[in-house]
Amino acid sequence: MSARPAVAALALMLALAAGPVGAIGTPPSPDAGEGAAPPPDVGSVMPGASPPAGQAAAIPAPPQATSGAAIYDRFVEGLAQPGCEDASPRWRAHYAHVPRQLASGEGEVLPLFGYVVEALRSAHLPTEYALIPFVESGYRPGARSASGPAGLWQFIAATARNHDVPIRGGYDGRLSPVDATRAAVRYLKTLHGMFAGDWRLAVMAFNAGEYRVLGALRRHGQRPADAQPQALESLSRSTRAYVRKLHALSCLMMEAGGDAEWTRALDRPVSRLVAVELTGESAGLESYARRNGLDPARLKRLNPAHRGGTARQSILVPAGATAVPAAATMAN
Repeated sequence: MSARPAVAALALMLALAAGPVGAIGTPPSPDAGEGAAPPPDVGSVMPGASPPAGQAAAIPAPPQATSGAAIYDRFVEGLAQPGCEDASPRWRAHYAHVPRQLASGEGEVLPLFGYVVEALRSAHLPTEYALIPFVESGYRPGARSASGPAGLWQFIAATARNHDVPIRGGYDGRLSPVDATRAAVRYLKTLHGMFAGDWRLAVMAFNAGEYRVLGALRRHGQRPADAQPQALESLSRSTRAYVRKLHALSCLMMEAGGDAEWTRALDRPVSRLVAVELTGESAGLESYARRNGLDPARLKRLNPAHRGGTARQSILVPAGATAVPAAATMAN
């Protein structure tokens, strides 16, 4: 999974020119990376139909539903380190509930996990990164910490603002799965290139800040291309444990796939979540839900940042609910 040296060097030079990007709990500077959110629903053509002369064929619309098994397969296909021989027993026990949580069908964890997995796959990033919200927030979009971090990815306010997450009176974009995930993917894409495609170094930097990790590599005479992350003893225990947590989670997920009862429970229809942008005074969640035959309570659970008003806001909705009002446009 290592990036070519020239690509990694270019990413590092860009990041150094831009200043610190920062991490959870560490005020950063704006990031230089570009990520990708899941593609919006677009128009489609009938199978086998040809476009009119002189016109390009429309892009087929994504399916309105997926399945838990398909989400799981996409996750496994995107792993950078599928081996489990060195998974931490402590963190395996701590996160043993996660596979059961996904298979249970309770709450919005599985659809949100699918949304994040697709955002990472679209950005060509390892799906180990999709496990970060399990560690940070338990995949609860409205999670708040007493120490200040908030949302799926638990950004502090300074980090969020420096990653273009809107925070203004009556609206905290950290609680928006759309805004926060876009920012997290952009940042992770920068870190992934900066650290030669080593997901372990990237998540350490996501936790502690990339300049702390770069400093630790220099201090221990290591290079990103052939680093031994657990030997970076000048980093905090919590930062080094971050890798062990995610690897243990990854192994739990891999092993669950070998359990026939678990896979049967997971293999059920799951609505795909897509981003739309609402604006205008009539763009409240309840009115949007009524127009599109959706459950207002579910939209509120998925979008705890939404407070109505006239400012444009990104929300998550089930795919297929695209008959948006005139005051709404699809998110890019």
